[in-house]
Amino acid sequence: MLRDVISNDWFTLFLLLGLVCITVSKYVFTHRFKDFLAVVGNSKYLKIYARDQKFIDGFDALLFFNGIISISIFAFISYSTLVDGSAFNLNLFFKLLFGIGLLFLIKVLLERLIGSVFEIDELVDSYLFQKTTFKNFTGLILLPINCLIIYTVNPTKVIIYAILALIVIINILGFLSSFKSYQKLLLNNIFYFILYLCALEIGPYLILFKLIKDFNA
Repeated sequence: MLRDVISNDWFTLFLLLGLVCITVSKYVFTHRFKDFLAVVGNSKYLKIYARDQKFIDGFDALLFFNGIISISIFAFISYSTLVDGSAFNLNLFFKLLFGIGLLFLIKVLLERLIGSVFEIDELVDSYLFQKTTFKNFTGLILLPINCLIIYTVNPTKVIIYAILALIVIINILGFLSSFKSYQKLLLNNIFYFILYLCALEIGPYLILFKLIKDFNA
């Protein structure tokens, strides 16, 4: 059982850091946070706040930090449950945390560079805002889920796969929202769109999977 071989002290600290990020974002950006909670079933948040986005946005930054922490914790638990029930190792967890955070940052910066090179900055910025929003929402959902599978529910393969399915559904909804917004433009450039999906959407997650698979080596 995962709970018997992993010291929960470090997980508790990281979960608290994630909770602090969410609490601060809720306190400082109260109205925006309320709209953000309804983003999956309502496009109001995307329509309103896409116009006011900045290169460095405090609200998104706070939720991004929580997202990296939550995703890293869930990735470790998933690896321990599905592959190898190894004991918690702080150095290995930091490697995983750093790797996931660096991968996401490089991906965003590369997409912004592509937008600048092809002079479609406005389109790329709007698309990135929608993707970032749903990734941040995934991180928000994972925080209480991580608490449950660390302190209450013994994680099994069925539970892990069910959570992974939920994560996929959330991000598919985000993708469909983006596709709907730019459907005409994307269909007119379908070749470049497929190339983009392979290079910047599918590729990085294959790298992430390899990272999670090998991080205990």
